[in-house]
Amino acid sequence: MKEKHYDADYELQTLLELNGFVFYTKKGYWVKFEACTVKPTKNIPHGIKYSLTLHDKDNRRIVGYDNAHDCLPKRGRYRTKKVKWDHIHKRNRIYYYEFDCACQLISDFWETVDDFV
Repeated sequence: MKEKHYDADYELQTLLELNGFVFYTKKGYWVKFEACTVKPTKNIPHGIKYSLTLHDKDNRRIVGYDNAHDCLPKRGRYRTKKVKWDHIHKRNRIYYYEFDCACQLISDFWETVDDFV
């Protein structure tokens, strides 16, 4: 049996081509994709700036996967700060997200959307 091989460039291209797309789902929910390449930094080592969001019919964000900022507020002097900015906004809470590849990001996002719609 042959092992499947996934092309990271193809996966990235797929995510980049979704940039600006808005998808409407049942019950008035909608999804928006934003993605672009950036110069890799310590906060965005994979070189992809992204925001994948689910909104309700009143345009409130329900779920968001992004890496636009540090995801935890500063608390105290000895707070351990994660270097990577990948995280998830869900139910008014923020969780770290371990970015693996563009394809996994899209899959994880749609799986989370399925939980809400």
